[in-house]
Amino acid sequence: MNILYTASEAIPFAASGGLADVAGSLPAAINALGHDCRVVIPLYGSMKPELRASLTYLTNYTVPVAWRNQYCGVFTGVANGVTYYLLDNEYYYARTGLYGFYDDAERFIFFSRAVLELLHYIDFKPDVINANDWQTALVPVYYDIFYRYQSGYEDIKTVFTIHNIQYQGKYGLELISDLLGIPLYHTDLLEYDGCVNFMKAAIEVSDRVTTVSPSYAWEILDPWYSHGLDRALVPKQFKLSGILNGIDQNINNPEIDPYIPKNFSLNDKSGKAVCKAKLLEEMEIAPGKEPVIGIVTRFVAHKGLDLIKYVFEDIIRLGYKFTILGSGEKIYEDFFNEMRYRYPDRVGVKIGFIPELAKRIYAGADLFLMPSQSEPCGLAQMIALRYGTIPVVRETGGLRDSIKDAGGENGNGFTFKTYNAHDMLGALTRARAYYDQRMQWGKLVNRALKQDFSWEKSAKLYLELYQGI
Repeated sequence: MNILYTASEAIPFAASGGLADVAGSLPAAINALGHDCRVVIPLYGSMKPELRASLTYLTNYTVPVAWRNQYCGVFTGVANGVTYYLLDNEYYYARTGLYGFYDDAERFIFFSRAVLELLHYIDFKPDVINANDWQTALVPVYYDIFYRYQSGYEDIKTVFTIHNIQYQGKYGLELISDLLGIPLYHTDLLEYDGCVNFMKAAIEVSDRVTTVSPSYAWEILDPWYSHGLDRALVPKQFKLSGILNGIDQNINNPEIDPYIPKNFSLNDKSGKAVCKAKLLEEMEIAPGKEPVIGIVTRFVAHKGLDLIKYVFEDIIRLGYKFTILGSGEKIYEDFFNEMRYRYPDRVGVKIGFIPELAKRIYAGADLFLMPSQSEPCGLAQMIALRYGTIPVVRETGGLRDSIKDAGGENGNGFTFKTYNAHDMLGALTRARAYYDQRMQWGKLVNRALKQDFSWEKSAKLYLELYQGI
């Protein structure tokens, strides 16, 4: 099959979150199964110069954006065996950063239309176009309105993947005439709750809608999770499904990871103790055998940080130490810094995004805490398992699908159901008791190191979905 995978970011060229990991890994896994999956992303000005130098100029064309025509250059490159097309327009993309600009709507309206115009200029006709999140949600919409019956565009199927339903592409109705350039009789397709909603339109027209975990697929039919889109999703749930994301098992590999103090494996775990000792030293925490909790996250409310705040000192009294890395809302940064001040021998905190330190926390911690209020998929719990670090998670979204409680058969972590601080504390209490039984804990770490969350399984499920449309 020929698949065109379009997203607003993809490793190694541009990344700000989990979408880039998926767009950089899933196409490679699909290609490894004998298919041809290619990726289209914008060409951002903030790309590393060495990556920019590796690209080859292909062609250029103009893209209609309502009443205006905008230049689009096409550069191509290969990464991890995947062909990438990077669409260039310096007015829209020669900026520092990927998102958060006053004209984001126009930038991704242009990009969505440019993706479809690209097919006139490359020797590649996809059987399926897979768009991702609100930034490319208009690709299936424009295909349905303008391209479906054009020569060379026949019989292309569209799939829309929701990575985070909180961000929907909501703008004022004036966009319809000013930027979108669609006939007014299609207004109902885009209008939702008194505004333009890109994601709602994609849900309406796409042949299939997917999410990044099976649990998240049914959670977003509930108003508590859907951020208002449940009324659009419930009538379309016949075409909704969830496929759990994977991780790159080569990048996240304790046997060869260059960023950890000592490599280790299932057959020789001695390096993990070294990683723990060096992590405590790096985070300026007193050495010792007490269990260490790792936290690597954005400091935002839906990550469950309020639960941690509420019982933090109770967790300390259980005998835990903390290694914390992240940044975000000031209220949480200030809280964790205060805890470091109060408990300098038990709490280490680094504010910021430091990928190399994140790896050392995954490798050196004993447990990894993710008490999320909502979590579409989550990759951190899978990476933690890869490094023999036991996740403690709330049963939501992809956390429910990937982590099973150690109290049951084949458990690989500790879970709690309700969004409640003392339920989380109960899971940590059980984990501490488990940790104190050293042979039992060793078997749990062995089980964690055997877990396989590679992309191959997910790629096969995506191919089944594509072929079944």
